[in-house]
Amino acid sequence: MKIITYGTFDLIHAGHIHLLRRAKAMGDHLTVGISTDEFNQEKKKQAYHSFEHRKLILESIRYVDFVIPEYSWEQKVSDIKKYNIDIFVMGDDWKGKFDNLQDYCGVIYLPRTNGISSSTIKQNAFLKNRQKF
Repeated sequence: MKIITYGTFDLIHAGHIHLLRRAKAMGDHLTVGISTDEFNQEKKKQAYHSFEHRKLILESIRYVDFVIPEYSWEQKVSDIKKYNIDIFVMGDDWKGKFDNLQDYCGVIYLPRTNGISSSTIKQNAFLKNRQKF
């Protein structure tokens, strides 16, 4: 079974690893689409690491078999077809947002890891630095 998931995957943390591990356990091949810097700008999202650095980090994680760039919201259907994907996986904070993909493959929303997110890490780092001054 081939699995795919998408994300920015900036500031890799335990929640990312849990998601990737659980996704990989569903099949024998995990493809990860990571948002390009340009797509992040379109989404009004600022990543700390560049696309190339995030790609390098993801490629070094043992659960990840293949990394592809995510250029747009619309490319998911073509990726599913191109890579013969059986299951699309996302965190449950996206629940219902990708149900339209059920016409092409299974769609599973996994529970997020409580108490951790890249946004929280960034906010905590900002507050910690601000307190120094």
